[in-house]
Amino acid sequence: MKIALAQLNYHTGNFEQNTLKIIKTIAQAKTDGIDLVVFAELAVCGYPPRDFLEFKHFLTLCHQSISQIAAHCQDIACIVGCPTENAESEGKKLFNAAFFIQNGIVKSIAHKMLLPTYDVFDEYRYFEPDKTVQCIEFQNQKIALIICEDMWNVGRFLLYPDSPMQHLIKENPTLIINISASPFEYMQRKNRDYVLQKNIDLYHLPIVYVNQVGAQTELIFDGNSLAINADGSCATQLHSFEEQVAYVVFENGVLKPCGVAFADQKSDIEHIHDALVLGIRDYFSKMGFKKAILGLSGGVDSALVTYLAVAALGKANVHVLMMPSGYSSAHSVTDSEELIDNLGISGNNISIEQAFGVVLDTLKPYFLGLVPDVTEENIQSRLRMVLLMAFSNKMGYILLNTSNKSELAVGYGTLYGDMAGGLAVLGDLYKTQIYELCGFINRNSELIPSHILTKAPSAELRPDQKDSDSLPDYAVLDEILFAYIENRCSPNE
Repeated sequence: MKIALAQLNYHTGNFEQNTLKIIKTIAQAKTDGIDLVVFAELAVCGYPPRDFLEFKHFLTLCHQSISQIAAHCQDIACIVGCPTENAESEGKKLFNAAFFIQNGIVKSIAHKMLLPTYDVFDEYRYFEPDKTVQCIEFQNQKIALIICEDMWNVGRFLLYPDSPMQHLIKENPTLIINISASPFEYMQRKNRDYVLQKNIDLYHLPIVYVNQVGAQTELIFDGNSLAINADGSCATQLHSFEEQVAYVVFENGVLKPCGVAFADQKSDIEHIHDALVLGIRDYFSKMGFKKAILGLSGGVDSALVTYLAVAALGKANVHVLMMPSGYSSAHSVTDSEELIDNLGISGNNISIEQAFGVVLDTLKPYFLGLVPDVTEENIQSRLRMVLLMAFSNKMGYILLNTSNKSELAVGYGTLYGDMAGGLAVLGDLYKTQIYELCGFINRNSELIPSHILTKAPSAELRPDQKDSDSLPDYAVLDEILFAYIENRCSPNE
């Protein structure tokens, strides 16, 4: 049996695009002599569909897409994810389902049993968990078809009292196929490898794992689809953050590459880089946007976001504003200008000093006798946002936010000032990771000026201000934040 792992980038609610992409993949696979094409979880409608699932019209479009796909499955079969109705009067109205289509008809439908309701997932809000499972048969093979979370209830990730594989294994399947929509986070690759190995240890079967790729607003899917044998050897592993289709042959209980065998060898920091570039690119393309704007302060955060925006959108589609005040150091402007030259982008230098003076004069009668404090600092940040949003409205730019996770976690920012923007590009990166990522970007040539990376971080909203005036050193702070946020340690711990 020749199997295609179709790692594609879907767009939630864009049925025309998703269906066309699936049909084109089936057509090419058929030309190449493939027997079975495997697509991702809820590929037809895109993941996550969220409250779209409550619209009857949305479900009608799902069924129409399945019919169109089925019409193209002549002399070839496919497995594709799509929601389907629950015929029973009890329980949720829908199942999260995997359709097995052959010879122009839906031969069988497998329903997801384990529905995650944690972190970014809320599937039990919409779907009914399956209670009965059954293998599908194709070309004299018995396939245990499961969906994403159905594979994860093993080892240290045990959350549920039951698992579909505990029942499917009794039918003596020869192959496990798992279709997924598994979001990226920087420990996910290690966790996924652990889960796959645990399933091999438990069931002693080869696994075809197909994950979607692409971004849906704040969620990024890394792909990393693979075919792995019962002895743990990998037949192929698709590249992360790229649309790709790979072929394998399943023969005598063993998966072998058919043609080129892929292997993803990227480091963790390279995965983070590629995830952020893909996240920006898909946010803009799927929302119909083209051009980005942001404030370039001369600091490391805005420098990194500028680089990532250029990598995602191209230098012609990124514009920056330098907005110095009387507290801005000379190198803030010169460092920014050097970055602009290195990246080949457009920018304007607009001082906020005059506007700041006007606001202070306006407020003077009301603040008489009061000592300057964070109020005046925040006014500067909000004035910069007034300018950025004016350019956004007038020129059709989308404003990118440059706040990082360390600042957001402790509230080190200005509401309606530097915390504004359509997409928080660095919102899940700690400050220390930002320096690490900049080092990766500069590995071959100095794109981000070295002085930006070596000077002390500062908001430059008062004389000689430094972040360390208000915060611990970031190396210390980030270790505390990681323990509290990621590892759920108590304050005492």
